[in-house]
Amino acid sequence: MDAYQYSYTNAAGITMEEYSFLHHASAGLSQNQMQTFMLVYNSRRKNPNDILLATLLGFLGLAGMQRFMTRNYMLGGLYLLTFGFFGIGTLIDLITYKSIANDYNRHLAYECYQIAKMNN
Repeated sequence: MDAYQYSYTNAAGITMEEYSFLHHASAGLSQNQMQTFMLVYNSRRKNPNDILLATLLGFLGLAGMQRFMTRNYMLGGLYLLTFGFFGIGTLIDLITYKSIANDYNRHLAYECYQIAKMNN
């Protein structure tokens, strides 16, 4: 179990906050459940640096890509139609890109927990 329990520490761009909620989200899982959890989580997780790159693309005319990446389609569409709320929303996302990634990854961790519990 230790091999899977601590494999999330190798994820690119992992923050201490993400490490903490992963540790809590995966508590109480069996070895098979932990393996399922990690496979699903690692395949869907968003690296904060990828969110940063998508946010920077907003200044080149592709505003809202970071919101589409994190399954926030309504806000992504608004960003796209309004050019990132005229650049202000994109600028705010540039400052808060880590929290955007952490929020997405936190929700994903709990989804993965449910998947792991159902499948094993």
